[in-house]
Amino acid sequence: MSSPESVIDIHSHFFPETWPDLAERFGTPDWPWLRHLGDGKAMVMVGEKDFRPIYSACWDVDKRLEEMDRDGVDIQVICATPVLFAYGRPAEQAADCARIFNDAALEMCGRAGGRLEALAQVPLQDIDLSCREVERAMADGHRGVQIGNHVGPKDLDDAGLVTFLHHCADLGAAVLVHPWDMMTDGRMKQYMLPWLVAMPAETQLSIVSLILSGAFERLPRSLRLCFAHGGGSFAFLLGRVDNAWRHRDIVRQDCPNPPSSYVDRFSVDSAVFDDGALKLLTDVMGPERIMMGTDYPFPLGEQSMGSGVRNNPHLDPSARAAMLGGNARRWLNLEDQTPARAVGA
Repeated sequence: MSSPESVIDIHSHFFPETWPDLAERFGTPDWPWLRHLGDGKAMVMVGEKDFRPIYSACWDVDKRLEEMDRDGVDIQVICATPVLFAYGRPAEQAADCARIFNDAALEMCGRAGGRLEALAQVPLQDIDLSCREVERAMADGHRGVQIGNHVGPKDLDDAGLVTFLHHCADLGAAVLVHPWDMMTDGRMKQYMLPWLVAMPAETQLSIVSLILSGAFERLPRSLRLCFAHGGGSFAFLLGRVDNAWRHRDIVRQDCPNPPSSYVDRFSVDSAVFDDGALKLLTDVMGPERIMMGTDYPFPLGEQSMGSGVRNNPHLDPSARAAMLGGNARRWLNLEDQTPARAVGA
């Protein structure tokens, strides 16, 4: 729960400390599992391949709260890491996974004294199952849902995915769109280039697809939609999209208004890691459309949570306060009650 002064991180991830053996459960290989290494360290595995090193903040609520206190964060929103989505599996199996990890998220929240909130995952390859799972999750206590930015070749302008977004609006579920399964033809072999290059492009693709397809014309304004990682490359390249809309009829054929006129239909998080980039993002989106997000507790996330907003020299006090908590409080539909941070935090 929150007050107008609460600092809220809307973008962080978790892994349960343990979960069922999915390969055994479903009889197929290459499911994610966690190989604990000792001393609070673990390796996320996909089948027999290393996927990502993590540490105990992913599953240990006390460790997470300790680091939230260290950085002055009152509330954190936790959501699954996309490797758990299972969008490429049979839909019933993905639905089973969603229930496992959604229940695990709420179990963590229940041990956090009101300082953790959760976004659910759904089997997005099946819209009916997704609608049922988000209904169940919201009834159980989730604040909304995190979805990947595409399902195979289907981008967010796909009719089924637009139907799901409409259903989320009807339920009052906040929606966080997270890039995953990044586009690559094999040229991004090292240096985490899919995360550094393709991931921002994936997010821009999602936003521009919704705009140019006319999907926002079909979605209600009550939809509370947010894109992770500052909206990727969208803000920097919006002028290019506007220019194309003005001068090419094939760009504007399904989009009745300039692309820049749709920035009031969604929000982004603040995870851009640069003062100038956050200033540009604020100039494009407006301070009321940016929420503090850290991508905690991963190495590509913000290492001192909230520092990008707190220390940005270009933000006035009202913009800073909105980004640190006020905008998130409305996005999550939180009540006005402040959780207790540790004494001296």
